Amino acid sequence: MLNDPAKIAALFRDTIAPEYAEQQLDDKLGISYVEVSPERVVATMPVKGNLQPYGLLHGGANAALAESLGSMCAALNATEGRVSLGLELSCTHHRAVREGVVTGVATPVHVGRSTVTVAIELTDEQGRRTCTARLTCVLRDNPQRKQ
Repeated sequence: MLNDPAKIAALFRDTIAPEYAEQQLDDKLGISYVEVSPERVVATMPVKGNLQPYGLLHGGANAALAESLGSMCAALNATEGRVSLGLELSCTHHRAVREGVVTGVATPVHVGRSTVTVAIELTDEQGRRTCTARLTCVLRDNPQRKQ
């Protein structure tokens, strides 16, 4: 299990083109990884700064957190030299959140040769489910990999 955010970031730096390394959406949304393994990826995201006009956590922020978690889980389950690319994301928003932090947990439900499907559950600080998501990623050869 990997819990050090610097080490987590380092895992994926060689799959990210250098000119994009400092432009990651996770940083802008305040996403922090807590636990990372091929079997389970956990991260948190603050509600503050990620609101829609009615003062609720933006559904797009939920979707971005879910896709980040699912993509990382898929990448950790890809074979060496391959990258995961989001193919389909579905989100069901169950409960509004106005403050605090949401926590996302991603677990793989299918790991294949060319696709990985991940279930993602988001909860509020009281442990109530706020969003359920499913992400399917396609696995492709890494275009940034040096031959």
